[in-house]
Amino acid sequence: MIATSQIAKKHILITGASSGIGLEAALLLQRAGHHLTMPCRNSETAAKLNQRIGGSAEMVQTPICDLADLTNVASCAKELLITGNPIDTLVLNAGLQYSGSKQPQWSKQGFELTIAVNHLAHQALLEQLLPLLLLSKNPRLVITASEVHDPQSPGGKVGAPAGLADLHGLQQGAGALMLDGGNIFNAEKAYKDSKLCNLLMAQYIAHNHSTNSTPLTVIAWSPGLVIPRSNEGFFRYSSKQNPIGQTIFAFIARDLLRICETTEGAGKLLANLATEKQLETTNFQYWCNRVIGLGKLEFKQTDPSQEASCLKLAEKLWQLSAKQINASIA
Repeated sequence: MIATSQIAKKHILITGASSGIGLEAALLLQRAGHHLTMPCRNSETAAKLNQRIGGSAEMVQTPICDLADLTNVASCAKELLITGNPIDTLVLNAGLQYSGSKQPQWSKQGFELTIAVNHLAHQALLEQLLPLLLLSKNPRLVITASEVHDPQSPGGKVGAPAGLADLHGLQQGAGALMLDGGNIFNAEKAYKDSKLCNLLMAQYIAHNHSTNSTPLTVIAWSPGLVIPRSNEGFFRYSSKQNPIGQTIFAFIARDLLRICETTEGAGKLLANLATEKQLETTNFQYWCNRVIGLGKLEFKQTDPSQEASCLKLAEKLWQLSAKQINASIA
């Protein structure tokens, strides 16, 4: 639990706070007295989140921000910019995966939905809200990635590995099936690629703001495998695609092998990453919650994959993504 007496109160914006890890983190952060801004997909989701979180209207805001619609993302960011309130910690946590699907889904602007929500929308928010973040005395960016971005990790070895090649699909823009230009849709690889994008975006921001007069702390992290017992949380979309397979997978991973982190445990890790003072540094950080034995996980700082560490690729990804985002909201 976060000790309220030891942590200065912050304004924290967190995406994906309506369920799963994000909700657990938000509950902890609200109880610790932080000011929370939690963008929600629609008014119904916002109402439910407000009821669950509690707190005063001055300390808890739930603006509407549909991450599957870049125009809506831009509108939300514009409203936040008008208020001018500094953001101390920006947590880009929302994530979408629909493993098992043979057909792609599409965002409002025609981008494959996994990439649209997990990457493009978050870069759009980051790019537009960066001025508010840099107004903070101790700005911090936290991005929820995944170990599966690394083809050498246990999860990354299962199925097609993450890999962006020359980003031909992103250059193509709307309608592209895969970021690397592949012409066969693979839902699992699309998710892995989006997590690779998360790491590269974090590397790009850390590198380009390391010499600022106001140091920016940039943290990417992998929560490990989190499979809740409820129908909520990260795997809710994948469960709809393959309910029997997901049930068997959950039983083996969570109950038999015990290689999963709990939703509550991962939420606590995220809340701590967003607030712990000892994590302040100008050096990029990647923290990973790795399995070290049956029922045993270790959360420590480590290195991302070789591709995720390529600054040249990170810059290309940022520039191409910005081009697609700007063209979509023009």
